Amino acid sequence: MVKVRPFKALRPAKEIASRVSCLPYDVMNSAEAAAMANGDEVSLLNITRAEICCPDGTDIHSDTVYAKAKENFDKARQKGWLVQDSTPCYYIYEEVMNGRSQSGIVAAAACQDYDDGLIKKHELTRHDKEEDRMVLTRWLNANIEPVFLAYKSVPRLDEIVATAQRSTPEYDFISSDGVIHRLWVVDNPKTINEIEQLFEQNVEATYVADGHHRTAAAARIGKEFAAKNPNHNGRENYNFFMAVIFPDSQLHIMDYNRLVKDLNGLSDSDFLAKLTTVMNVQKVGSEQYSPSALHEFSMYFQGQWYKLTAKPGTYNDADPVGVLDVSVLTDNVLTPILGIEDMRTSSRIDFVGGIRGLAELKRRVDNGDACVAFALYPVSMKQLTDIADTGNIMPPKTTWFEPKLRSGLFVKLVDNNVE
Repeated sequence: MVKVRPFKALRPAKEIASRVSCLPYDVMNSAEAAAMANGDEVSLLNITRAEICCPDGTDIHSDTVYAKAKENFDKARQKGWLVQDSTPCYYIYEEVMNGRSQSGIVAAAACQDYDDGLIKKHELTRHDKEEDRMVLTRWLNANIEPVFLAYKSVPRLDEIVATAQRSTPEYDFISSDGVIHRLWVVDNPKTINEIEQLFEQNVEATYVADGHHRTAAAARIGKEFAAKNPNHNGRENYNFFMAVIFPDSQLHIMDYNRLVKDLNGLSDSDFLAKLTTVMNVQKVGSEQYSPSALHEFSMYFQGQWYKLTAKPGTYNDADPVGVLDVSVLTDNVLTPILGIEDMRTSSRIDFVGGIRGLAELKRRVDNGDACVAFALYPVSMKQLTDIADTGNIMPPKTTWFEPKLRSGLFVKLVDNNVE
């Protein structure tokens, strides 16, 4: 069963929480990070994207940037922008986006659970991205941003969360993207113990929703720090990493769509003819069209929207990966017709998260960035857990979770201390 622990979070005072908080480091580029920080020295972006505090052109993976992150982290603690709680706590973090709420438990998850397969992944990770997060952790001795985990709902945990939310939140603000963020501190020893016991007795696994590289890096850091500690006992802070753990019933996965830059040498008519061998193709016209069911797709091509429906025999609903529409589109259209062999490395394909809407697909095709766009029906949480439970891996760029976790509301130290 899954192990979680409370921890002494480093947190901002409520008066500056909205200014300290920011989007995750990996959903923006350097220019966007600089614009979001807008010169505010308390923003966590000065740590998570420290290149914005360095001369233009500085390699974002250089020691110069990591050293600046360390300098800014130390400054945030010295100035009191991040202050550590005196006792280990759990925290309840609620996000409300477009009227839909999701509430998770902020906790320290066990690195050993990841090694033992109790924290399950559904994506492959890249060594270079893992190493980047490991290097930053070494410099800071801290998990600066949380991992987004999910678990199969436990009614009693839902009750505990709901009870905590009846009190006045520690933080309550609206971020620039219109999302409401609220945080409650759970410091009652009895409740803390019950949360820990409920996870150990009722939660067989958690699932990485977002943050695969941070999770893998945290597990590797745990081993690395343990190997260097002659007095290692398994309870040190480095054995646990910071996560927000949500019940699966509250989570929402958005579509993750595809743009293809050319037709692989085919004429427009030849492309449509080949498409009809694997899809039922229906022209919708100039009105934007969104898929409404599994194995249904939307295509924008030559100024027109099309409804595509996969023909029987082109998918395998008994296969947890084969049933995914990203697999259906790749196996029947993107690879055999459009000639894209490797979705991870091909420069001929781009991916657009559903948060940007179908209008972004139309815009990118109309301005010549792409030749054709495909919108997909979103993956369900059941499909995600089925894949993770069977040890399978999703194709790249399959899930897009919204809202994103806000970084900066809690930070966890990673050191030899035992809390």
